[in-house]
Amino acid sequence: MSADQTLAFDPDCHIFTGCGFPAPGLHTFIYEPIATWGGFELTKPMLLAVLSSVVVVGFFWAAFRKPKLVPGKMQMIGEAGYDFVRRGIVYEIIGKKDGEKYVPFMVSMFFLVWMMNLWSIIPLAQFPVTSLIAFPAALALIVYVVWVSLTFKKHGFVGGWKNIVGWDKSLGPILPLVVVLEFFSNLIIRPFTHAVRLFANMFAGHLLIVMFSLASWYLLNGIGIVYAGTSFVMVLVMTAFELFIQAVQAYVFVLLACSYVQGALSEHH
Repeated sequence: MSADQTLAFDPDCHIFTGCGFPAPGLHTFIYEPIATWGGFELTKPMLLAVLSSVVVVGFFWAAFRKPKLVPGKMQMIGEAGYDFVRRGIVYEIIGKKDGEKYVPFMVSMFFLVWMMNLWSIIPLAQFPVTSLIAFPAALALIVYVVWVSLTFKKHGFVGGWKNIVGWDKSLGPILPLVVVLEFFSNLIIRPFTHAVRLFANMFAGHLLIVMFSLASWYLLNGIGIVYAGTSFVMVLVMTAFELFIQAVQAYVFVLLACSYVQGALSEHH
């Protein structure tokens, strides 16, 4: 069953009418292909991911294509967003000197993640792209490749491995244990948690909104109307809370990316 079918459940299905509550589940995140070309299938989440890139690129292009000394509204918003990531995240974690070259990358990452999250509360779309693990995993993989590449570029082959495994002779007899823990933590657990943190928050948030939305309609019958009102209030509350979480998750994702880059550039991480 597709998510569209889940949301468009039988309108006559209410409490006390003999039908059970159409609880959302994993099928809420499965969409039938919109179009198919050969063996390639285009789904709604894939389309939203592409549109996210178009929106972000289009916005910054419109904001800065003709920059003015006295900025207009669009340029002012663009500058504020760019400066927030640059000064509030990159400079704070990596530092101004080393971090300046990574600002465009981090700004792009921040607004792409945020836009993919925002689709959750946009009418007709109503689906956070990052609630599918493939998308956060792809972004985390990009950060992982950048981090590993910078580590070996900065410290060389031997020095790079020492940086990754936390090599420090002063640790004495516990050094082998630290090396093993750091190896698995940095090369295996780090990219996994980086992706899962974003995915899990957006997955849970979307599931809760869908559940309360379905419950509001399902309870709209007889005495259940009282509970339907409460459920609808929860929809509004969860939507407002989700707006906050969407921005926070974009911030945390880029914050962690900056910390990884900072660790690659420093002698000890």
